[in-house]
Amino acid sequence: MPAAPTWDPHQYLRHSTHRTRPFLDLLARITDLPGGDAPRIADIGCGPGNVTALLAGRWPGARITGFDSSPEMLAAAAEHAGPTPGGGTLDFRRADAAVWTPEEPFDLIVSNAALQWVPGHADRFPAWLEHVTPGGTLAFQVPGNFTAPSHALLAELCDSPRWRDRLDGHGRRYVHVLSPSDYLERLTELGCTSVDAWETTYVQLLAGEDPVLEWTKGTALRPVLTALQDDPAAAREFVGQYRDLLRKAYPAGPHGTVFPFRRIFAVATTAP
Repeated sequence: MPAAPTWDPHQYLRHSTHRTRPFLDLLARITDLPGGDAPRIADIGCGPGNVTALLAGRWPGARITGFDSSPEMLAAAAEHAGPTPGGGTLDFRRADAAVWTPEEPFDLIVSNAALQWVPGHADRFPAWLEHVTPGGTLAFQVPGNFTAPSHALLAELCDSPRWRDRLDGHGRRYVHVLSPSDYLERLTELGCTSVDAWETTYVQLLAGEDPVLEWTKGTALRPVLTALQDDPAAAREFVGQYRDLLRKAYPAGPHGTVFPFRRIFAVATTAP
């Protein structure tokens, strides 16, 4: 099995405005939480903590913990830790979403663009929901663009004769993301009294030279860059080949490069 990718918080945050928008849309669909003025919130796969901090804006008195498995991301998130202006707290801990089980009840368990990295993540829902307080919420959003050119071309290049043996498995497509209807069915079967599942395609206009390449350097390309990190010449060769493919698939226009990005959302509320 390929090693876990090494993350680059700075690269990830280069498109922070576009990456944050789906999380804001997710938060807009979450109703009031139990827990009074200080709900307990967990953010699974918190990354560099920038969106975790947004939770304190929605629930000023919340006690919020962000969980992530990447030391690099947690180091970047640490700057957001501490008391929040609304009287709450924000802290970060290391945990792997593939095995994480809450040690206490949470009024909200939320995840932003992280569960696509966890094979079988829907099998974790029962353990998480057992630790959601009555009337609380499990909410998440994941990318749904794994058949888009950005990912399909990456997978094909990794499977080409030049790279197949060197990058065994690192460019695989993430088939563990379910459809909105599948998430709705799973969560309803687990006893959630209200499940809101939907999808949105954001048609993003990216600026700069090779912006889709720069976008994938923060996410989909990370496993390849990790596999080739000890061979800079090979990394440059691969990135150059991938860049040329992306330029054809996403040609620059007079106002930037159009990059459609499909996202899948679910907000599930437990029985009060």
